[in-house]
Amino acid sequence: MPSDLRHLWTLEKERIFLNHGSFGACPEFVIAEQRKWQDLMEQEPVRFFEELMPDVLLKSREALGSFLSCSADDLAFVSNATSGVNTILRSLHFEEGDEILVPNHAYQACRNTIDFVAGRWGAKVVEVALPFPIDSPQTVIELMKSACSERTKLVMIDTVTSPTGLRMPFEELTSFFESRGVEVLLDAAHGIGMIPLNLDELGASYVTSNCHKWLCAPKGSAFLYVRNDKQGKIQPLTISHGHTFPLGDTTRFRHEFDWTGTQDISGWCALPAVIEGMAELVDGGWDAIMQHNHNLAIQGRDLLCQRLGIQQPCPNEMIACISTIKLPGEIPPKEKLHEPDPLHHILSEKYNIQVPVWSWPNPEGRYLRISAQLYNSIEQYELLAEALVIELGLNSD
Repeated sequence: MPSDLRHLWTLEKERIFLNHGSFGACPEFVIAEQRKWQDLMEQEPVRFFEELMPDVLLKSREALGSFLSCSADDLAFVSNATSGVNTILRSLHFEEGDEILVPNHAYQACRNTIDFVAGRWGAKVVEVALPFPIDSPQTVIELMKSACSERTKLVMIDTVTSPTGLRMPFEELTSFFESRGVEVLLDAAHGIGMIPLNLDELGASYVTSNCHKWLCAPKGSAFLYVRNDKQGKIQPLTISHGHTFPLGDTTRFRHEFDWTGTQDISGWCALPAVIEGMAELVDGGWDAIMQHNHNLAIQGRDLLCQRLGIQQPCPNEMIACISTIKLPGEIPPKEKLHEPDPLHHILSEKYNIQVPVWSWPNPEGRYLRISAQLYNSIEQYELLAEALVIELGLNSD
C-alpha cells in the first residue's frame, strides 16, 4: 500500500520503489514544468538562449539562494554533484606533500576524483576510517579532527554519506577545518531537500548538491556554491566564451559559469516551480517534508532491524531520509568485481521491490539501503522485511 501522495508521481503502479536516493523521482507537475521550458526552447532557440536564458537562470539562482540562505551570485549550475566536485578539485592547485582529507565512507566517484587530482600534483590522500555500525556523531568528529595536520589543505565531507546513509556532523566539522585555514568541500549530493542547509552560516568554501534527488527536480539539475572570496580561483570544467568576455558590471565567475555551451537547461529553469510546488504538497512545506521523510526512514530502518534480528547501525540523529543496514549472513561470492548482488535482482524480479543491495570492502559487509520519500509508506518496508526474511533464510517468528 503506497502513501496517499503516490498518485502524484509517475512511478510504475505495482512497483515498490524504495530507492529515491539513487536518482530521485519527479512528480508529474515537475515533468510538465520541464516540458514547458523545453517547448519554449525549441520554438525559437536563438531567442531562448540569447534573450530569455540570462533572466530565467537568474530567477532560478535567486530561488535556490533563498532556499539555501546564500547569495544567488555565489551559485552556479552544474549537471550533478560529481561534476561539482570535479570542478573544484580540478581548479585547485596543490603542492607536493599537501594532504587531502577524506572519510572512507565517501562516494566512490568523488573519491576517484580526489585520487586522480592528488596523483597529478603529488599530493597525499589521507583516508579517515570511520566505523560502521557507529555509536555517535562524536566518533566522526574526533576521528576527522585527529587526522588534520599542518599539511592538510582540503577536506571533503559529506552531508549524508551515500553508501552508509549517515548524516555527518558536517556543521561542526566545517567550522573546525575552516577556522584552521583548511578549505572544506561539502559533498551534499544528498543535501538540498533532505536536510536544512544555510550556506552563509555554514561557511564552507565549496558546496555542491543534486537538485534531482530530494528536491525532486528534473535529472541533470545540480548546483555548485563557491564562497565569494574563493571564486577567483575556480573555473568550470568547460572553458568557453566567459573566460575572456568583458566583465562589465558582473564577475568572471558569473561569466564563466553562466555559459559553457549549448545544452538542455530546462531542468534548471524549472527549479523555482519545483521548490514552490513541492512545498505545497504538505502542510508545513519543506520543513514538514524533511521531517516526514526523516521519521519514515527511521521507522523503516527499525522495522527491518527488528525483523532481521540485527542491531540498529547508528543513532537516530545520524539518519536523514536514507538508512543503510548491514545484512546478516555471508557475503555471496562474485565472479566479477562490479557484478550486481543477486539479492537485488531477486527483490526486483520476484517481489517487485526496487532497493539497492551491494557488498562493500571498507567497512566490509553486505548492505541494503532504504530511502523514504512522500510516496512511500511503512507497509512497503514491511513487505521488504518479509521478502528479506524468506530470501535470507531467517526465522520468521
